Amino acid sequence: METFWSQVLDFCYQATEQVGDRLLADFGKLQATNKADGTLVTAADRWSDGELRSLIARTFQDHGVLTEETTHIFPDQEWCWVVDPIDGTTNFTRGIPIWGISLGLLYWGTPVFGFVYLPCLKQAYYGYWYGETGLTGPEGAYRDGQPIHTSEDFPSKNHLFNLCARSTDIFKNPFPCKVRMIGVASYNLLLVADGTVLGGVEATPKVWDIAAVWAILQAAGGVFISLGEKIFPLQVGENYSDRSYPCLAVARSNLAPVFLPLVGFLKDVA
Repeated sequence: METFWSQVLDFCYQATEQVGDRLLADFGKLQATNKADGTLVTAADRWSDGELRSLIARTFQDHGVLTEETTHIFPDQEWCWVVDPIDGTTNFTRGIPIWGISLGLLYWGTPVFGFVYLPCLKQAYYGYWYGETGLTGPEGAYRDGQPIHTSEDFPSKNHLFNLCARSTDIFKNPFPCKVRMIGVASYNLLLVADGTVLGGVEATPKVWDIAAVWAILQAAGGVFISLGEKIFPLQVGENYSDRSYPCLAVARSNLAPVFLPLVGFLKDVA
């Protein structure tokens, strides 16, 4: 397995840098259109989706692929990549330099490795989380090759919590931290993984928004909490195009009782 995991990591670095460099040429220059679910899509999203699918097919011929823009049916394959070709399309189109390329590798429907590259920031996050799969290999979570871990701090008005655009109703009650809104689901939760914030919430993410960070967050010591139905393992033959998974990420388990009562309403937003 050691050779396999080295191949996976090398592939992710090379593929996301190659695609990211091309996307930088279009950054802030393209018009977006609305998809059926109200989210934005550009020609760059579609190009990135196709390019990443092609690169995966050439490198891992026996792996399946599930992507945001084209392939929504989960395949009956041992390994499957879940791809978000541009996470943060609104930021991308508006010239805000926080957006990323997200690759999650699933083993029988459950993420065991995640990789997120943010081209404008030149940052790459990745992590290994095997859970109950029985797999072995490298462990931990990393940013640019350096180990990361969630924060050991307790909430205060000098600590941060990340929101998404549909979660601002938390302000109906006193909140124990300052808040930030990033506009990119994966980076929102990655900032929990690297200890920058104590928690983050997403009201309507799709599986390609969270597959990679699900593994990275837990590898970094964090806790991923579904506020609705169970997310993983994904089911063979199911269409994931219109399923949203409200979720909460916290730095450690004893923070769940602090934040869950404040964000629990989001299970009804999706």
